[in-house]
Amino acid sequence: MDGMDGMDDRVLSALRARGDADPRVAGVARALSRVGEHGALWLTVGLVGAAMDGTRRDAWLRGTALTAGAHLVSMGVKRVVRRPRPAHVEPLVRTAGRHSFPSSHATSAATAAVAFGTLGAHFVPPLAAAMCLSRLVVGVHYPSDVVAGAALGVLTARLGARWTRADSNRPTGNQECA
Repeated sequence: MDGMDGMDDRVLSALRARGDADPRVAGVARALSRVGEHGALWLTVGLVGAAMDGTRRDAWLRGTALTAGAHLVSMGVKRVVRRPRPAHVEPLVRTAGRHSFPSSHATSAATAAVAFGTLGAHFVPPLAAAMCLSRLVVGVHYPSDVVAGAALGVLTARLGARWTRADSNRPTGNQECA
């Protein structure tokens, strides 16, 4: 396991140094970390999608609920695993908790990328990838934390995909049933 830990440390140190080398990168990473706290960005995207896309409102709301649920699951996993945050780099942001594995930002971002991406929000997947990368640039997660969080998010979204789209083929109140 030392090999994996060493690689985690080296990759994190290199990306964290990128934040020191370019204040614009650090600023964007800080901003993404702030708006991603507790899945806030993704919950907002889901609620705005529901408000703007009345024909698929239920799918947007279910995707939002799925994203919130995935975030809660990741927080539960953190309480079980209890991996401390990286100590060998100076973080650029404060964190809500002391535990690192998995990245809850990455979990909610990946869930939103899959759930909202399938609803046509094509800006969400690249923004979610940037969110994941930002957690390394600000120095609060190891790469394996982010990969595990993203995997948990994708898995959650894939498992919930049928539920998310459950109402999309059902007649609405102003359609007649045959």
